[in-house]
Amino acid sequence: MFMRSGMAGVAVALLVVLSLTARCCFGANVTYDHRAIVIDGQRKVFISGSIHYARSTPEMWPDLIQKSKDGGLDVIQTYIFWNLHEEVRGQYDFEGRKDVVKFVKLVGEAGLLVHLRIGPYACAEWNYGGFPLWLHFIPGIEFRTDNEPFKAEMKRFTAKIVDLMKGEELYASQGGPIILSQIENEYGNVQSGYGSGAAPYVKWAASMAVSLGTGVPWVMCQQSDAPDPIINTCNGFYCDQFTPNSNKKPKMWTENWSGFSSFGDPVPYRPTEDLAFSVARFYQLGGTFQNYYMYQGGTNFGRSSGGPFITTSYDYDAPIDEYGLLRQPKWGHLKDVHKVIKLCEEAMVATDPQTTSLGPNLEATVYKTESGLCAAFLANVDTKSAATVKFNGNSYNLPAWSVSILPDCKNVALNTAKINSVATVSKFVRQPSKFDTAASDASISGWSWITEPVGISSDNAWTKLGLLEQINTTADRSDYLWYSRSIDIKGDESKTVLHVDSLGHALHVFINGEHAGSGKGSHDNRKVSIDVPCGLTPGKNKIDLLSLTVGLQNYGAHYDTEGAGITGPVKLKGLQNGSTIDLSSDQWTYQIGLKGEDLGLSSGSSSLWVSQPTLPKNQPLVWYKTTFDAPPGSSPVALDFTGMGKGQAWINGQSIGRYWPTNTAPKSGCTDSCDYRGSYQPSKCQRNCGAATQKLYHVPRAWLQPSGNVMVLFEETGGDPTQLSFATKETQSICSKISDSHPIPVDMWASDKETTKNAAPTLSLHCPSPDQIISQIKFASFGTPSGKCGSFSHGPCSSRRALAIVRKACIGLKECSIGVSVNTFGDPCSGVAKSLAVEASCT
Repeated sequence: MFMRSGMAGVAVALLVVLSLTARCCFGANVTYDHRAIVIDGQRKVFISGSIHYARSTPEMWPDLIQKSKDGGLDVIQTYIFWNLHEEVRGQYDFEGRKDVVKFVKLVGEAGLLVHLRIGPYACAEWNYGGFPLWLHFIPGIEFRTDNEPFKAEMKRFTAKIVDLMKGEELYASQGGPIILSQIENEYGNVQSGYGSGAAPYVKWAASMAVSLGTGVPWVMCQQSDAPDPIINTCNGFYCDQFTPNSNKKPKMWTENWSGFSSFGDPVPYRPTEDLAFSVARFYQLGGTFQNYYMYQGGTNFGRSSGGPFITTSYDYDAPIDEYGLLRQPKWGHLKDVHKVIKLCEEAMVATDPQTTSLGPNLEATVYKTESGLCAAFLANVDTKSAATVKFNGNSYNLPAWSVSILPDCKNVALNTAKINSVATVSKFVRQPSKFDTAASDASISGWSWITEPVGISSDNAWTKLGLLEQINTTADRSDYLWYSRSIDIKGDESKTVLHVDSLGHALHVFINGEHAGSGKGSHDNRKVSIDVPCGLTPGKNKIDLLSLTVGLQNYGAHYDTEGAGITGPVKLKGLQNGSTIDLSSDQWTYQIGLKGEDLGLSSGSSSLWVSQPTLPKNQPLVWYKTTFDAPPGSSPVALDFTGMGKGQAWINGQSIGRYWPTNTAPKSGCTDSCDYRGSYQPSKCQRNCGAATQKLYHVPRAWLQPSGNVMVLFEETGGDPTQLSFATKETQSICSKISDSHPIPVDMWASDKETTKNAAPTLSLHCPSPDQIISQIKFASFGTPSGKCGSFSHGPCSSRRALAIVRKACIGLKECSIGVSVNTFGDPCSGVAKSLAVEASCT
């Protein structure tokens, strides 16, 4: 068998992808068989990652794509968001962040491929699942079932996207990068809720998609009855046990999850070791296409978040963070996993896997051909105990919940629980700004303001008997709907309580123009039920209820019919005569949205802004405006909303989304660390308990100019805008901790046993930016150090020479490598397993 080094193997894999892209320029034949996607007759192992074009800016796209390529991806996967492109029926928008053609072309130009998930139902924690609201009002329509009005609209939009891609020659069959398309999305999860119309709809959707003639395969995820030739695929935290519905289809994983966050909940994160374990297990047991959902999550700008209650941040604990920075060690460790999978590719696509038991919770899977190709995966799925196994006459130690990958069936190139990649500690560094002042004088602090009227202020208001459901009333043109009415009181009813029931998502109560109380739902329970002391006085009293949505439902059977708003009852309780008055069926006056929205205040250009001596603080329903200079440098920028309540924000007319720093997570449920061993669920590993779910909001650099930037806020509940501050995300430290039992770095791996026998585990450091050098070694210990990056400490066994050796090897360099062995540091404690831990800073 031809022997080659690990680096050479990676280079060959890269050349295969590049040659595939080159072939695509002349049109590629994309098919599949039971093992893999097949390009021009050649089976391929694909590693994919989701990046949603609309959740970042076009200026960010090239860097995100390049970092994906550098991380070892072959494919970028994205949804198409129907309501983003056709907000008004028949009027299409593909400009700016909506320019999916540009995004696909950039992916192709980088030498990567595309999986285009047209849907057009997306889910994606996106507002209304990606459907436009006008769809709801088509007579006789019923979504996602055997319904002619819906199928006509779905086919029209799907064909629009296919024709758009064909017109730009972006399908692989035309020479472009798109090798896969998707129709529908996770329908199988909710299919039973659609009754007898479901199965015919699935068959129709499949037939309709194939009829569009893309020249590439179509998939349906979570669709066990996907008809031929549609490939059914798996979504979840683990898909190694998934089996396609035909032995002619490959085993594909379209969504490998980490976890999204919602206002009022802790923020989930998925340990790197577990994510790597899930990936390795999938490829071990016959998988050849795996996609990270998300590889970069991005930001829910504007009112695009769904849920409801999904945060503006869609960071998703992805390998590339919301701001476009590498999340280390996750990105680097997965990069190593990808390299090793590619070293196994030739054997994997040539044959079917053969799995045998090595003991309880221990498995060996081998890909071996008659020509001598061999790759092996050794798995320990026990959640507690490490194990030593015998395989092919050799002994291998397997940590609990890990997979060792042997590209030559002899030498371990990687174990998923042993991370060689550098780790980073990043911090948001507060930046000074001119509105960063406690001044109450508006002229000093630089703020101007406009008070939003309480209740009805529009000539377009109307009256109607009874309480109206909100979504059918507003068609989601605004988060806000006013319900207003007056009531005459004969006596003193100062102890009266107003009871309000709402379908959600939040509610503000005003009595005689004064804010009297608020209520909110949650992601898991959207409904609001509140009792507000209302202190009615003799004569005419005014009740104004401001109901608001926080992103529309995006998932579930018939989710599009779930309502919002105040559907009642609305009652006055505790009257002096002991009676209760039900106001639900009375005549109410309605207004969609706010006066400030009608006036276009978000642009900041109105002439109505005032700068009176006293800046209103901690008052509800206030619009604020100021100007500011961009924070210096090129680091990503966030706006810290500490001191504010709930509302929306715009920078130079661009919406950075909904802010809600006062919506905090429960105090319990989080831990300082999370054991990666055992099945992952978002509730297992959580941060931010007792704190704001989100207080930092991404402000893209592309939206900023050096000076004269305009910020507009609409504050619903009351806040102090002078407490706002900008922060830039900076890397504070780089770290690594490598044991003397770690595999050698993947780049050093070779199938030649003599080459690897003399290699040692190696600790490597490299600065995150190419213009930085390692300027300081904050900590170094060889022996038994403990802790994690940012809080390492020496153990009872520690070499006195470690700090000096590391400083000499690394200071002044962009990157450095140090062998982790007694040959380098001496032996401070014979017979004890040792590690090297280093923390450094770059400037």
